[in-house]
Amino acid sequence: MGSVVQGRPHLGCWGPGDAVRCSDKQYEHKGKCCNRCQPGEKLVSECNATEDSVCVRCESGHYQQSWTKERHCTPHDICEDYTGLIVKTQGNATHNTVCQCRAGMHCSDTSCQTCVENQPCKQGFGFVSAKTVPQTSSPCEPCPEGTFSNVSSKTEPCYPWTSCEEKGLVVKEKGTNTSDVICESARRSSLSVLIPITAAVVTCLVGICIYCLVHTGEEQGLGPRSLGRRGWGKVEAGVPREMERQEPKEDGEDIFPVQETLLGGQPVAQEDGKESRISEQEGL
Repeated sequence: MGSVVQGRPHLGCWGPGDAVRCSDKQYEHKGKCCNRCQPGEKLVSECNATEDSVCVRCESGHYQQSWTKERHCTPHDICEDYTGLIVKTQGNATHNTVCQCRAGMHCSDTSCQTCVENQPCKQGFGFVSAKTVPQTSSPCEPCPEGTFSNVSSKTEPCYPWTSCEEKGLVVKEKGTNTSDVICESARRSSLSVLIPITAAVVTCLVGICIYCLVHTGEEQGLGPRSLGRRGWGKVEAGVPREMERQEPKEDGEDIFPVQETLLGGQPVAQEDGKESRISEQEGL
């Protein structure tokens, strides 16, 4: 059942010589201005001298998006599965259905009636969905500064670097176009600086101490050179050694060589030829 459009300008009659001037929401018909059907409707019958234009709502699966005098609504586009298209926005009486390529695919041409498989975006590049309609090649773009992609993917975009400041951390290692920022606690960061400095200071102090000890020992004659000059004989106490010396000559006595023997670390004088008597006395 058609409905007469209400609230339209009153239809007037003009003579043969009168100029017909209609608004943008009207159209001229047989010397008269007839009202157009509003979006979402189609024309059923045109106006006449006594009646206005008759319009009805578009049937299901059809739409009309502007003021019109058309008697038919336009069918919605169908997103066919075999073409790789899926519904992005469902159509209604005033708008057409909007299709898009499913994930991992892009339009084969600018009309985007069919889709083709994306080529994977390599590391350092991200998938840009906005490029799937106008582009006919895989929509990959290099990751800009502050973003990264560490995978090869047909669908993954570039992701922003982690904000260490928002987590109360500090940057340990700056991010790249293929890796995220590495964060660490501020305390650990301080330790990582203090530990090497402390180690260097301790090493210097130890080196100075060793130098001072060696230098002081040489001044006091404890160094290797001093020991070389003094000899190592005194250090080897307890090891018997014999030293020959001359006793003063007395009247009527022959001079006998006297030997000094270290016994228990003490020198003991002994004349040659008296060994046997000393031995016999020791035996008694």
